Amino acid sequence: MSRLHHTKDFWIGALRTEGPAFAAAVAEAPPETPVLSCPGWTVTDLAHHLTRAYAWAGTVLTAGIATRPERHDPEPPAGLTAAQWYAQEYERVSALLEATDPEAPAWNFAPQPKKAVFWPRRLAHETAVHRWDAQLAIGAGDPIEAKLAADGVSEVLDTWLPAGRRTHPGQWRGVVQLNATDAAQEWYLRLRGEGVALLDTATILDHDDHHARAQVAGTASDLLLALMGRISFDTLDVAGDRSLLGGLRVG
Repeated sequence: MSRLHHTKDFWIGALRTEGPAFAAAVAEAPPETPVLSCPGWTVTDLAHHLTRAYAWAGTVLTAGIATRPERHDPEPPAGLTAAQWYAQEYERVSALLEATDPEAPAWNFAPQPKKAVFWPRRLAHETAVHRWDAQLAIGAGDPIEAKLAADGVSEVLDTWLPAGRRTHPGQWRGVVQLNATDAAQEWYLRLRGEGVALLDTATILDHDDHHARAQVAGTASDLLLALMGRISFDTLDVAGDRSLLGGLRVG
């Protein structure tokens, strides 16, 4: 398995692209436009959700500690539209991410080091997926850029699933192979009931069977959107035991 390794600058660069694209889609849609990929939400709800995600990241980063700070989701300020509030928090968190040492202590929800570098990655992917949601609401929905999407797939496998953030609990068992056809990247994930392990089949040494029971191939964007529950795995090239794919969804 090969992995792409990115830096704070890569993720902030992605945020600088995806953030304005999200804002443009929100500005184009009437406030009560349904977001088809987030059932029950309007474009206003989506904008408020992402704005609060930025505010929460700001709380974590400014706390400067490895333990979880208390969370208080803010309400929209009086006199600001959803788009204006979003723009305000987007600029604030972007500047904060730029100024924060990636090695500084900062809590995160995953079983990995509690460092600030977690947050530019998380916000880049949160913004990219919700940009796709917002564009879909206005009849668009451009794919997520391949390198960013491939890293988003890695984030699902190395962060969301190990943190127990599946959409539905279950006892899936077996190896799944994912192949991003436009990014020259593949992943092998072993599902072990409620647990998961991201495998490097070139170096792992144990007696388990590493042959994939399910294989999924598609663009990095489509793989990420399927993992995040935005599109069906049926739109990708799937072989083997499709039942295992339910253990991969986190969105």
